[in-house]
Amino acid sequence: MVTSRLQLKDHVIVCGFGVVGQKIIDVLVERSIKFVVVDTDTIAISKAKELGYNAIEGDGTLSKTLKEVAVEDAKAIAFAMDNDAKNLFGVLTARDMNRHIFIATRANDDFVREKLVEAGADYIAMPQKTASKEIVRELLK
Repeated sequence: MVTSRLQLKDHVIVCGFGVVGQKIIDVLVERSIKFVVVDTDTIAISKAKELGYNAIEGDGTLSKTLKEVAVEDAKAIAFAMDNDAKNLFGVLTARDMNRHIFIATRANDDFVREKLVEAGADYIAMPQKTASKEIVRELLK
């Protein structure tokens, strides 16, 4: 449960500490960019904290949680959850709370991609589509 507001500014919020979220964080660490991890999974948050990361157990789709990680002062937010509906709701919530934040998210199908654009996402990655294209490219060599 989220209990106190983090004192952060010009940071990146990463919602979801699964495979995609961890890859995002690897790049942020490599580039010395301030970030905070948000995930509902207690084990994932424990792992993030063990790695020395700012991390909060909470739902990144909720205003309450995004306030705790200072969304109004963040420069960007990434929704890396493996659930299109949650990512969409997160984009809507973040955009409502910070009109200027850069929002990146993932999507699993084109219909959701269109909805994410309408909701205010600035960048949408489609990991399954990208992986499929890479596999086909290799098969056709």
